[in-house]
Amino acid sequence: MAVQIIVALIPIVGIVMGSVVVFFYLLWNHRRRILLIKTGHYDKPDFDMSSFSLLAGLLLTCVGFSLTIFLALIQGKNYGLLGGIIPLSIGIGLLVYYGIRRGEKAV
Repeated sequence: MAVQIIVALIPIVGIVMGSVVVFFYLLWNHRRRILLIKTGHYDKPDFDMSSFSLLAGLLLTCVGFSLTIFLALIQGKNYGLLGGIIPLSIGIGLLVYYGIRRGEKAV
């Protein structure tokens, strides 16, 4: 009986401790940014959306394509096929976004 209680508490304690670590990371990171802004040493980080959309689009398209083919061969036309179609469509959408954004920069 006691073993079942301990085994049931292990994931709960792990989730709580992980949440505490994430909370303090976010809190300290926020305070660090506020102090950097007040002292004038804060530099806004650059984020290249085009490179991110290209990389994520290629990865999701490849993973989605391979999952779609694998699930179609194993299960046929089933709702499980959505596990491959969803990342495939997100990847294609990101690649289309990259193409549109690249076209805007060229003009």
